[in-house]
Amino acid sequence: MEITNIKKIKCGKILEEVDLKKYTTFKLESKARYLVIPKSISELVNLLKFLRTNNIKHKIIGNGSNLIFLNSYYDGVLIKLEELKDLKIYDNKVIVGSGYSLIKLANKMSRLGYTGLEFATGIPGTVGGAVYMNAGAYNSDMGYIVSEIKVLTPSLEIKTIYNKDLNFHYRQSFLQKNKDYICLEATIILKKGNKEEILELIEERKSRRLMSQPLEYPSAGSVFRNPANDYAGRLIEEIGYKGKKIGGAQVSEKHANFIINTGNATGKDVSSLIYEIKDKVKKKYNIELKVEQEFIE
Repeated sequence: MEITNIKKIKCGKILEEVDLKKYTTFKLESKARYLVIPKSISELVNLLKFLRTNNIKHKIIGNGSNLIFLNSYYDGVLIKLEELKDLKIYDNKVIVGSGYSLIKLANKMSRLGYTGLEFATGIPGTVGGAVYMNAGAYNSDMGYIVSEIKVLTPSLEIKTIYNKDLNFHYRQSFLQKNKDYICLEATIILKKGNKEEILELIEERKSRRLMSQPLEYPSAGSVFRNPANDYAGRLIEEIGYKGKKIGGAQVSEKHANFIINTGNATGKDVSSLIYEIKDKVKKKYNIELKVEQEFIE
């Protein structure tokens, strides 16, 4: 069956020939044949049944803050879950849809005087993406606050997975090793705190980020995980790669663990730079740097 038959099924909003600069934080030169935004879980199920039955390439995306599309064209279907954004607050328990903005949630709960999400006020992903990546900062991450998630299983059934079975480790989770499970919603447990202190801490960290990170350029945040007892940025500086450029991709002069898009960078530019850095660090220090981003063919 032709991929164009996607227009005949009830699966949400369908966009064609999509410029991925609008849907990724790196804003790399790339397009996708289709981007679909299901408005409900039932529409998502309809879509997945169609895609699987017809063996059509597809990928779930959040805010695209950790994705690098390697080719100039993604000949398949990207699925964005931004409409799964229900939010219910029961005192310190929050039940939130996977498409909800993590920054928005972190700021909202902090302003309500809850502590536990301060680390997330600078992470530009969705709740679902953050659970998938076990996103974190400042010695905290999603694994500390997520008590359970609701997922769509490979057999398209809705199931609850609890924290103990989500295998949260540094930038890792059960979902990364089981990519056919789709996070639909997360239950987050916070604590009551001192609102003024919480907001003061957030402002202080924001100022520090603005001074130390190249936020004026498109990027995907930190490129590499920090190795044990060391910093990826330090190692990249030591091999002389601060400011190193390939095409439109450049290692930031401000923070060496950021690769920025200085103009019309492609996924190939970014990946070439990443693999050069990995190779040089491995040769000089025998350290295998781990990439935080996901490469999409």
